[in-house]
Amino acid sequence: MTVQTFGDDGYNGLRRAEETLPSHYYFDAAQYQRELDAIWYRNWVYLCRAKSLETPGSYRTFDLGTQQILLLRDEEGGLRAFHNTCRHRGARLCPAVAGRFGANRIVCPYHRWTYSLEGRLLRTSSLARPEGFDPADYPLYDVAVREWGGFVFINLAGDDGSSVERSFDRDSARLDHWPLEDLVVGHSFRKVFACNWKLFWDNFNECLHCPGVHPELCSLVPIYGRAIMAEHDDPRWREHTALDDPRFKGGLRRGAATWSMDGQAQGATFQGLSDAERRAGHTFVTCLPSVYVVAHVDYVRAVRLRPLGPEQTELYAEWLFPSETLADAAFDPANVVEFPILVMEQDAAVCELNQQGLRALRHETGVLMPEEYILKRFHDWVRAELRRG
Repeated sequence: MTVQTFGDDGYNGLRRAEETLPSHYYFDAAQYQRELDAIWYRNWVYLCRAKSLETPGSYRTFDLGTQQILLLRDEEGGLRAFHNTCRHRGARLCPAVAGRFGANRIVCPYHRWTYSLEGRLLRTSSLARPEGFDPADYPLYDVAVREWGGFVFINLAGDDGSSVERSFDRDSARLDHWPLEDLVVGHSFRKVFACNWKLFWDNFNECLHCPGVHPELCSLVPIYGRAIMAEHDDPRWREHTALDDPRFKGGLRRGAATWSMDGQAQGATFQGLSDAERRAGHTFVTCLPSVYVVAHVDYVRAVRLRPLGPEQTELYAEWLFPSETLADAAFDPANVVEFPILVMEQDAAVCELNQQGLRALRHETGVLMPEEYILKRFHDWVRAELRRG
């Protein structure tokens, strides 16, 4: 969901048929490794909420492709990330998923090499040091880490001066009216899709599938029921300029306030939102390749992707609420949790259906239709990243 750039007539759609990415990009093992190297290991990738590591010495570990990452808080409370690899002979340094380091020390379970929380080698287990060995030459392999809005991102290529903010497809300031750093995870959802990671983004970036796949979502967001996402996606948009009907202008149906089973907000709503933000009912920002964040009037949802193989992708969604909402004994998150899960389950089914048909010997590429202009931008981004890599 990227910034719209209108043509001379204001119409968003593609003017000519465009080829999709080659079909083998979605299942070929060599291509998958190429994308790990050129895309996932060279861009900012979302890991978790900063609040999930609250005290010095707390840590979490993550797998990204073939790479193992150790994320922790150091003694000063700062975030640090390292390759989860001992400098001695490359053993996995920390096998647990999460925990807290005792005595603020990281100890390799294999040969007991010991590191500070800043990654410095403090001691080895050998009785003597070989000539020329200097512990200062063997710190942990550091990984660039940044926090934005309480979200923690890492970049395996190191800090090249590019900010996380500039990695979003829209100005991340679009979410300035939401207190992102203060929000707390109130619910999470994990699902493994039997499809390539790019198929998730392909599906995310178009709504041609919406009328047939998402009847409940189309009822809540009427313009989606017309198989488009925005007013200017309609080549005849000028005929409807005088109307304020959400079927033509976008936003939620009249009387609805948020993405929920009944369209009603649950718990307190955010103060300071503009009238336009309240009318829209959802504000999206996307940071390729790993996450999108959608803000509503009563909660924020972050959806993280992680490639597990050429034809397998993990989705992990987090619902973020004000702490006051979660402390309210009357708060029931089901209304605002069940609806997005329904939509994501529907998306999973069609993404897997898409994956199943791609190996036809004669299907080398597909074709993009006018409404799939954002999908074209995503494919162009993938091509550009592969050339850069």
